[in-house]
Amino acid sequence: MKLLALRSLSALLSIGLMAVASAQSAAWPAKQPLTLIVPFGPGSSPDTLARAVAEEAGKTLQQSIVVQNKPGASGNLGTDAIAKAKPDGYTFGVSITGPLVNNTVIYKNLPYQPATDLTPLTLAVHQYNVLVVPTNSPIKSLPDLVAEMKKPGAKLNFPSTGAGTVSHLAVELLLDRVGGKALHVPYKSSPDAVTSLLSGDTTFAALPPVAVMPMVQDGRLRAIAAVSAKRLAFLPDTPTVAELGYPGVEGSGWIGFVAPAGIPADVKARLNAALTQALASPAVGQRLKTMHMEAAPTSPEAFGQYMTEELQRWSPLIKRLNLAEN
Repeated sequence: MKLLALRSLSALLSIGLMAVASAQSAAWPAKQPLTLIVPFGPGSSPDTLARAVAEEAGKTLQQSIVVQNKPGASGNLGTDAIAKAKPDGYTFGVSITGPLVNNTVIYKNLPYQPATDLTPLTLAVHQYNVLVVPTNSPIKSLPDLVAEMKKPGAKLNFPSTGAGTVSHLAVELLLDRVGGKALHVPYKSSPDAVTSLLSGDTTFAALPPVAVMPMVQDGRLRAIAAVSAKRLAFLPDTPTVAELGYPGVEGSGWIGFVAPAGIPADVKARLNAALTQALASPAVGQRLKTMHMEAAPTSPEAFGQYMTEELQRWSPLIKRLNLAEN
């Protein structure tokens, strides 16, 4: 009899807790503010995007969204903070290719695992790299570049924003595909990489559009191909690597929104709706245009699948290039 009573009490407590959780979820977001963690410093591309989207999404949710910058460790520090946050929907964040995909292969003791510790909310934007050369270069097109890559004793070199970044791996993917050679020269930032091109220290690059488009527009750099499957809206006359004969060679420094694993399904759905609506808004669209970003809102499931595809794309290359920690 006592055992039956205890079981009945336990069942009632479980039902009560579920009811409380359901009520809290239904009331979300009842308290202010929501916190949006950015694993990079103020003024960075993820930060600029996060602030623009937060302003619009806050209107939809009728709550303020406060951006909190947590830079460090190539984005791992802030992404870990997102993963470790309470999964109630009041804390979420943005992150990029490195912390969400590549770093899981590069770093031996990553303090979080995206597949189990984070919930995808939506892909936000693509920043497909642009293959560029200085305007005084004899290389006028991708076929010219490939021909140079394949020459015996090729002397080409290319800058990147660091080993294992998309600006590095996208070129290595192309070299793999064509059977060519070029020396990788890592730099600390996109401006440093662009400066190396303009000074003649490096010969070509695949860099984010925000880094190279001002120089393309003023005539100092020549865009020879978009490292994407579809032509870019801001470079409609520039062919893609895919249409020039190398499908599957893509390189996007994408940004996406994620939350701690375990947030209630209805809260995740409402966050997704608010974020995707913000990304489709004219106000955010104008901001993205100035940064040469292309909005790419998705469902949480589609974003999760895309991250899996990116891991399959980059993991073998990272391992072959011995970029992973021993």
